[in-house]
Parts: sequence; structure tokens; C-alpha cells
Amino acid sequence: QGSRKVLPELNGKLTGMAFRVPTPNVSVVDLTCRLEKGASYDTIKAAVKAASEGSMKGILGYTEEDVVSTDFVGDERSSIFDAKAGIALNDRFVKLVS
Repeated sequence: QGSRKVLPELNGKLTGMAFRVPTPNVSVVDLTCRLEKGASYDTIKAAVKAASEGSMKGILGYTEEDVVSTDFVGDERSSIFDAKAGIALNDRFVKLVS
């Protein structure tokens, strides 16, 4: 957010995230993807949510809640997709956080 104020000409061209995961048994994946076929972030979220409730239930989780790393301590799933933490710069470039 601060970079937009200091360098307004980079608005929409630059983004960043900071993570602090102060727990020994929780980690985060910040996956930046250039998509071959365009998709909205809402479409991607819906696909991940469907997978978390279907074929990947118990392995992949999905949340739209405001969460911190300690919320995941003791969770038996391998990964929980954080729908609020990701972004789409456009329909072919997305950042997913899980």
C-alpha cells in the first residue's frame, strides 16, 4: 500500500506481501502464477473451494476468514487456501496464498 503512495506511477504494476509465521509447525506458500488460460480470481477461488469440499477434502482447506498463523496450529489438513490473501493482477497473473 505504501509503494502506491510513494510511486503512484507503479500502481497496478507492483505488489508485495510480508509474512511472519512465528510457529514451529505452520508454514505458508506464496505462489505467483502466470496462467496459460485467463481466469478471474473469483473463478480460481471457486475451483479451490470445490476441490476442498470434494476430491481433496481433508487434505486441502479453504477459508475466507481473517486468520493468522496460530489459527492453523493443530489443523490436520496439508494446506488451507486463504482466499482473502491472494490477488489477481489481471486474468493471467495471480498470487495464491495457502
